[in-house]
Amino acid sequence: MFFPTGAGPNDSGLSRRHILDSVDESLKRLRTDWIDLYQVHCFDRMTPLEETLRALDFCVGSGRVRYAGASNFAPSQLQKGLMISRRDGLAAFSTLQLEYSLLVRSPKWELLPLCRKERVGTLAWLPLAGGWLSGKYRRGAELPPDSRAGHGDRWDDAAEQRGGERTWRIVEELVRFAGDNGRQPAQVALNWLLRKGEVTCLITGARTVGQLQENLDALGWALSDEELDRLDRASAVEEPYPYSFIYRYTRRDERHPTRGRLEKEQS
Repeated sequence: MFFPTGAGPNDSGLSRRHILDSVDESLKRLRTDWIDLYQVHCFDRMTPLEETLRALDFCVGSGRVRYAGASNFAPSQLQKGLMISRRDGLAAFSTLQLEYSLLVRSPKWELLPLCRKERVGTLAWLPLAGGWLSGKYRRGAELPPDSRAGHGDRWDDAAEQRGGERTWRIVEELVRFAGDNGRQPAQVALNWLLRKGEVTCLITGARTVGQLQENLDALGWALSDEELDRLDRASAVEEPYPYSFIYRYTRRDERHPTRGRLEKEQS
């Protein structure tokens, strides 16, 4: 929850009032006594994080909610929330819902390592990047009228996903790879995420039974390490500062074991 549920001044955001009202309304709609996982949809810059966490803790303590999670938090915001919960003995975030796909790779810099370190489960939303990794979009072709892009549906991070050279490079490599291996592009994109070992589960969307079955067929097989590396290279993004500086002078992670300059000088 985060986005408006009504027209009133207290019908949006992560204030205590909005959280408690929204939880009670959800319980009524679902006709249940508790919610297994309740996630706040986006960081709220207008509400103190302590207020949000205490409201969620009350929901957990009262039995309305079993576990609380976050979604669309920056690394510093998530870390601050975990530290406040630890300091004050509050129910902490158990999950983080984040956008992650072959097109949106930025969570690998901080969000995913942070979640792994703090034992926070990760739920990847938009794993097919709004259909861009399904193979339906091709360079130079008109957008399918029944697609999100064809309807003009744009996300805030549209620049990362809409028709840039990097996008087409990834899509074309994905389509080529899927054809060479007798798979659908969507199946390869989803299997890549499952093979990363950084994601607890995927949140997929399907409008038809056929699309659902295609998504499910991403299970039961696995990309090899070499195939994983090939897709990693095709979707690689330039590391921004300070990651570029840190990685240049220190050992990289297991998938990029290149030694930095300082290590060489000290050996």
